[in-house]
Amino acid sequence: MTDYFALLGESRRPWIDPEELKAKFLALTAQVHPDRVHNASEAEKQAASRRSAEMNAAYNCLREAKTRLLHLLELERGTRPEEVQEIPPATMDLFTEVSRLCREADLLFAEKAKATSPLLKVELFAQGMAIDEKLNALRTRLSARHEALTGQLRFLNLAWESAPPAGSAARIHVLPCSRLEQIYREFSFLTRWCRQLQERSLRLSC
Repeated sequence: MTDYFALLGESRRPWIDPEELKAKFLALTAQVHPDRVHNASEAEKQAASRRSAEMNAAYNCLREAKTRLLHLLELERGTRPEEVQEIPPATMDLFTEVSRLCREADLLFAEKAKATSPLLKVELFAQGMAIDEKLNALRTRLSARHEALTGQLRFLNLAWESAPPAGSAARIHVLPCSRLEQIYREFSFLTRWCRQLQERSLRLSC
């Protein structure tokens, strides 16, 4: 497996400053830009193209918390976490609200599809505005939870910074991978729920 952290010159850790990562990525990709290798041989151009594609994949992986944590867990454990559909207890209240509000929006969409009366359409529009406000308020709460988890990742960086080097047999035993996996799962659900809420907000604005 390609170590995307190493590819971009980053040490393995749960949290990475997004602006620093972007600056490093841009500096590295500038070295293999087509303008720099246009006089090179075909083999060198192809190698530069592959290198550029790898760095793009690495950046896209590491810049998002969910994919970065999954990659980090795979590197440290040697296997991907199992796909578990069970909602993390810490986010069960959010799951309940997301489900209820999505059902409310979906029922409104069904009513709007059947409505023919102008007065009813006006009433449904007003209901849609009220639901959209609730959708946005819930998305704000999800974002706050996302930020709280990001704070935990910053704290977990300390464990990776003090751990034995990669390849050491003792490394996996001192890293809090179980806690990292819990956070990864929360990020996964939060990302999914935010997407569901945003999709409904967009439909309400049409």
